[in-house]
Amino acid sequence: MKFFIDTANLEEIREANDLGVLDGVTTNPSLMAKVGVSGKENVLNHYRQICDIVDGDISAEVISTDYEGIIKEGEELAALHKNIVVKVPMIKEGIKAIKYFSDKGIRTNCTLIFSPGQALLAAKAGATYVSPFLGRLDDNSTDGTDLIGTIRLIYDNYGYDTQILAASIRHTMHIIHCAELGADVITSPLKSILGLLNHPLTDIGLAKFLEDAKKFA
Repeated sequence: MKFFIDTANLEEIREANDLGVLDGVTTNPSLMAKVGVSGKENVLNHYRQICDIVDGDISAEVISTDYEGIIKEGEELAALHKNIVVKVPMIKEGIKAIKYFSDKGIRTNCTLIFSPGQALLAAKAGATYVSPFLGRLDDNSTDGTDLIGTIRLIYDNYGYDTQILAASIRHTMHIIHCAELGADVITSPLKSILGLLNHPLTDIGLAKFLEDAKKFA
């Protein structure tokens, strides 16, 4: 399973990359705004900086919702760097655009997936990735991990190459459950990735080893 970090914060991206397990980055307009990046040229430059840090797929999101606008933005984003994946919303015009991009050899990430039917349409249109949003489903009294399992079953039934990129990860158990269910990728805040390191028995065991090692100093 690939690990992506869901942020536009360059320091967090560097920290995750230095850990040695990072495979890519996902971003969106909200994450850009969170780090104070605004304006077209500043956003494009920020994507370039991310590509300089991480040698992996970088999802860059369009903000247009009409077909022509999505195509124009997507082609401009894809031209920035070979690792850019154009992030397109799950709407009718988005599906049309994904088909266009797929035919042109431009990779895509269909975002805001909340149902198996949406994931099926995105795969048929040729999306490279689909992004089901686990946490937001959980917030609405639905088990988001169930969606991952259903999409996995559908894709395996018909041999779709589209990768399941589990998004809206809120905690470490989301990551573990996605791994159990066969998600191809998770994208997560740095906190959840680092949380996988932690276990109280590890801390206790290390403290004991270090204490015993003092006897041989």
